Amino acid sequence: MKSSKPTLQKLAFLQKSLVAASILFAVGAQAQQAAPLEKPDATRGAATAAVCSACHGLDGNANGPTFPKLASQHPDYIVKQLHNFRPKDGAKPERENAQMLGFASTLSEQQMLDVAAYFSSQKLVPSVAANKDSAALGKKIWRAGIPAKNVPACAACHGPKGDGIPAQYPRLGGQWAEYTELQLVNFRQGLRNNNAIMTNVASRLSDVEIKAVADFAAGLR
Repeated sequence: MKSSKPTLQKLAFLQKSLVAASILFAVGAQAQQAAPLEKPDATRGAATAAVCSACHGLDGNANGPTFPKLASQHPDYIVKQLHNFRPKDGAKPERENAQMLGFASTLSEQQMLDVAAYFSSQKLVPSVAANKDSAALGKKIWRAGIPAKNVPACAACHGPKGDGIPAQYPRLGGQWAEYTELQLVNFRQGLRNNNAIMTNVASRLSDVEIKAVADFAAGLR
């Protein structure tokens, strides 16, 4: 069952909440930046996650497909994405998102490690594959790729069950189909530039193929 997308009014409220949270975190982040890094602590990360919950849910299971599920995601992958949302050396971020730019830019390295540890420790409430008509195509692409287009099997990097590979390839099993679809489109259009392999793969996929594989991934367990 698909959840309804947030209204414009709700998105505006979330944006204001993130701005306020950014101001509150900025002072703490600056104070922690020079301190030696400690072992990631999920308990400490829960405090930061409380701010993230406006979009991603307190337990990392976002209420709708506008925002990704973070529960059970690899912690090093979450940290990598937080870094990618931030500008580097004056250049544009590798992932452009106004909300995440404002939030990620205020976090210290320790806060990123801690919040990633928190979300990775949460239990994923998986989505479901909703389109039976495209299931066969999605399954085929996931398991065998599209040899005629030089598209590799998704399972080669994301695993047969969508578990992913820490740091580089995220857990996609149970993720919102709509969110996965959007990311593939963004890779194809050059709106997301933080993984050259995915940019190359997505560039060879049609809208139908992207939709089918995203829906299939949502049903993986």
